[in-house]
Amino acid sequence: MRSQTVKGIGADGEYWAALAQGKLKMQQCDGCGQWNWPAVWRCGECGGWAQSWHEVQPHGRIYSWTRSWYDFGGPRDLPVPYVSVVVELDGAGGKRLLGTLEVGEREPAIGLAVTARPRADEFEGEALLSLRWSLDASAGEGR
Repeated sequence: MRSQTVKGIGADGEYWAALAQGKLKMQQCDGCGQWNWPAVWRCGECGGWAQSWHEVQPHGRIYSWTRSWYDFGGPRDLPVPYVSVVVELDGAGGKRLLGTLEVGEREPAIGLAVTARPRADEFEGEALLSLRWSLDASAGEGR
């Protein structure tokens, strides 16, 4: 696999740089404490320009999910069918992130606890960063 390319095109550059280091960072307004995602230059809540990035634990709950049976020309490291999830983070004001779910014996369900790990999948000779979520072993039934 080729080296990872960090792809921040704007306010989200810190997110991608952290993912490349195996960490999850989210942006928070210094003025009002609002968590922002997608990342912003200026807070939509208070209008403040000062934003800070904080490492957060990659834990949350499935907010939504879908199973795809077609690869859409994506990375071959992602076998079909695969499950895409929207996860509501526990430690970032309920902000939601996209990712894929590890295939396992249990079916995904809204509200189940999950943990992510950053990963890189090769696509057309480039390593693309993403979050791969897995169901927590102790996850109970959905909310």
